[in-house]
Amino acid sequence: MNSEGCFFSQLFHAGAKRFSLLSALFLLLFLILAHAAPAEPLLYGIDRLEASGFHELAGLKVGLITNVAGVSRTGEPNYTLMLRNGVRLKFIMAPEHGFSADIDAGKKVSPSIVHDFLPVFSLYGTSKKPDIRQLKTIDMLVYDLQDIGSRCFTYISTMKNAMQACEEAGIPFMVLDRPNPVIPLAPAGFMLAPGYESFVGAVDIPFIHSMTVGEIAMLLKERFYKKLDLKVITMSGYNRARFADEYPGFLFISPSPNIRSVDTAIVYPATVLLEATTVSEGRGTDAPFLQFGAPFINGGELADALKAYSLPGVVFDVVSFQPLSGKFIGERCQGVKLSITERKTFSPFKTAAAILLVLQRLYPDGIALDKGHIFFDRLAGSSLFREMIKKQIPLDDIMAESRRQIDLFNRTAPAKLLYH
Repeated sequence: MNSEGCFFSQLFHAGAKRFSLLSALFLLLFLILAHAAPAEPLLYGIDRLEASGFHELAGLKVGLITNVAGVSRTGEPNYTLMLRNGVRLKFIMAPEHGFSADIDAGKKVSPSIVHDFLPVFSLYGTSKKPDIRQLKTIDMLVYDLQDIGSRCFTYISTMKNAMQACEEAGIPFMVLDRPNPVIPLAPAGFMLAPGYESFVGAVDIPFIHSMTVGEIAMLLKERFYKKLDLKVITMSGYNRARFADEYPGFLFISPSPNIRSVDTAIVYPATVLLEATTVSEGRGTDAPFLQFGAPFINGGELADALKAYSLPGVVFDVVSFQPLSGKFIGERCQGVKLSITERKTFSPFKTAAAILLVLQRLYPDGIALDKGHIFFDRLAGSSLFREMIKKQIPLDDIMAESRRQIDLFNRTAPAKLLYH
């Protein structure tokens, strides 16, 4: 090759290298910009309803099931947002814990008034179902309550009762969907067996159900309320892989007195079954459901026994507390406090089973599992879980039974999921 050809060959290769480098830089810049692009903001059902100008409620007389946790993404209460936009809101209906979400579990909720003129009727008093006569005065009943992802949290029971009442009254029922704060947690626990239905277990879904209230409403319509005119206002920007407090600007407002954070909602299914035992689940302390104990417990002994299970995503620390309310008021209790180290590996139901196995083994007389067995079985969904705990069935076998029941549910009654 002559010198001129060599020169052009070198020039070509140098240009090709520069072009390749430039292309790589452009590709890198594109990937950076794509990654940095703002994600679609999370909009609740109430936000999307507002964005539509409340078109779906135009001219209708409306009732609203909600409490103080029913807010928009900016923190404005749903009922003031409706009134400000001309919705003909006639009354509010409040679930367990009342409209203010500060009444202790199981305590009767009385009627009240908000906004100086808006009546608040109780759905946790002499009746837990909307009065058909009240429903006959409106054109639409809207549901906007913050669930926490566990079957025994009673707001989905309230929704089921409301759906039944609306079908009977012949009026539409609208669900404003909002995040299940712990939806990345895999479905787990035992299903609700026939004969064990109650207000702490009204819907045959997994104990940790991994669904939004909108998805549960669709499941209920398909199973029980086929004649009901159901409308679900879905969220946008929602992702099943994210815990609620991982969304920018997410506001967590306690939906009940003792669910004070997303972390509490995550741990709740691991300790809530202690409600049906003599052990304190931490009510009346600064860490309800995050710690538990009793005067008859040796905290170090309990912590060591739980650590032996090597449960993922959680550590157990010895703790001492004196409840101001609930069990053992004013008495010194020893126990353990749960701290989550990795949310996505933490298994609340496996942890619940381990806690109960250890308590039954160390303190069979103290825990008195049979004394409150009716309530325990209703929380758990059947007597099977309690019987396995009493017989000290290995933890892996309990989890295998849980998976078997969840798999059967998924095969025979799969939920129609609204989000990916």
